[in-house]
Amino acid sequence: MMNSSHPYTALTPDCALDALDSTGLKADGRLLALNSYENRVYQMGVEDTAPVVVKFYRPERWSDAAILEEHAFTAELAAREIPVVAPLELNGATLHAHAGFRFAVYPKQGGRMPEFERPDTLRWMGRFLGRIHAVGAQADFAHRPTLDIETFGTASRDFLRSGNWLPPDLVAAWDSVVEYALANVAHCFERAGKVRPIRLHGDCHAGNVLWTDDGPHFVDFDDSRMGPAVQDLWMLLSGERDEQQAQMTEILTGYEDFAEFDPRELYLVEALRTLRLIHYAAWLARRWGDPAFPAAFPWFNTQQYWQARILELREQIALMDEPPLAA
Repeated sequence: MMNSSHPYTALTPDCALDALDSTGLKADGRLLALNSYENRVYQMGVEDTAPVVVKFYRPERWSDAAILEEHAFTAELAAREIPVVAPLELNGATLHAHAGFRFAVYPKQGGRMPEFERPDTLRWMGRFLGRIHAVGAQADFAHRPTLDIETFGTASRDFLRSGNWLPPDLVAAWDSVVEYALANVAHCFERAGKVRPIRLHGDCHAGNVLWTDDGPHFVDFDDSRMGPAVQDLWMLLSGERDEQQAQMTEILTGYEDFAEFDPRELYLVEALRTLRLIHYAAWLARRWGDPAFPAAFPWFNTQQYWQARILELREQIALMDEPPLAA
């Protein structure tokens, strides 16, 4: 059932266009919704200039200070000529408000999906991630969280338990496998030792990289946070272990041209993948009151969905017991 009380129901096309007008840019009426669920993102036409992309932040997710830290980080990277898409400064500000919504305006950046199966693409990605991390290591976030077992794992587990999201006949199996998985995650972190957290992109998958003839452009730093450097590397990997080993070798070949990589962080690859799987299930549950989510993810919260998640975590438990990839 559609939830008419959800805050985004007030974000009508007219409201979105009026928001852009409030910045001094004159919307020409063209509006295209882009693929985004956490926020609402639109491509909008502007009179007498190029189209822009406008991101309306999910209410109550981030504080203003946390959003401005994201903007400052991307501006810092862009100033170093690192290809990130930073928000435009309009009327002396990058964060704007209209009709109760906070939003930012970005230049439109074209591009295609990167071909991560190509060794040269992976080396190229590694070089730019090394540059991003070299800057990210120079200061810490003060208002954005750290990726750790508590925020991604324990809190997600507890949210799912408290909300009766699982079918009754699968609760015991889920409880058992998630506890075992989190224990293995903790063991992986223990083996890695004291790893230094830095400012990260945080969600560096293929959908957040636009590829042009000039190389990658990194977009959507909305999940930027403190965490281990390998968080921005492991999502570039795919396939069997030998394939992932070859891919990581190419990535680090480029990465270490600009930043030193601590090989102990390779103990965290499968642990971080496990935390993401648990966190993703909880994210869907947390957002289920948003009408966009039942429409886009109709398979969530079904018997088959939870059976697949239990099997997935069992596979991760086995993978976390294997030796890490080699640097």
